[in-house]
Amino acid sequence: MEYVSRAPRPPLDGLIDDLYYLAGAPPYARLTLPPAPSALLIVNLGAPFRIRAGTDVETAEYADGCVVAMRTRAMDFGYPHPTRSVGVHLKPWGLAPFLPMPAAELCDRPVTVEQVWGRPAVAELRDRLATADRPREMLALLEDELVRRLAETSGLGLVRHTSGVIAAAGGAVAIGDLSAAAGVSTTHLAQRFKALVGVTPKRLARTYRFTATVFALDPAGPVDWGHLAGSAGYFDQAHFGHEFRAFTGLTPTRYVEVRRRFLREHPGHALDGWPLPAD
Repeated sequence: MEYVSRAPRPPLDGLIDDLYYLAGAPPYARLTLPPAPSALLIVNLGAPFRIRAGTDVETAEYADGCVVAMRTRAMDFGYPHPTRSVGVHLKPWGLAPFLPMPAAELCDRPVTVEQVWGRPAVAELRDRLATADRPREMLALLEDELVRRLAETSGLGLVRHTSGVIAAAGGAVAIGDLSAAAGVSTTHLAQRFKALVGVTPKRLARTYRFTATVFALDPAGPVDWGHLAGSAGYFDQAHFGHEFRAFTGLTPTRYVEVRRRFLREHPGHALDGWPLPAD
């Protein structure tokens, strides 16, 4: 599987972690993507892929791509074989300047790129991307499109700064202290976060804490769950286990088993990390 990634240029660097190109045979027909403190935009250039955004919803097909805001539950992602796309990993607040609707409307509800930017614009963009010679050229085209669509967004500075404090603390922060430091009420802060991130500051903090904890463990070796839970600030191991199931749908031990399977079957794969085999 070919994976090419690069960091964006200013002013996108304050909104985006990286732009990427992905093509080839996926490691599994379906992957589970647990919630993470990020958003995602994919422009699809191959056969449609399928997303199931929770166990209580039907699987939907996405031909032109998808836009995924901050999530509160795991998402089942089905890649075509082979797959080809370009995408953007955005910071939690990074989607807001490109959306015509509040981010909360997209929370746990992925939409097509067409629903966000319109059919003619997306069709033209996909045509230009499909005729580009190399992945780097494709990423430059996507970056130019994002710069062109960048819009002023009310409250972005507040949300970006507060999210940065949450991230720096690994989610271990009192939301009341954040609103006091920002000079706004907790209600106002929550409203701005819902509009620009899709979730409240408290939910974002939970996601940062859980993500930092998961990335701190080494699935290839033994795991001291009690120490891991305590060092991350969870009340006890039971609390940590409950969070694990809420975020991934798996128990901690089952999660490690699945991660070890991925490492064993696809060592060094570009998708190693958050994605988990779902089949």
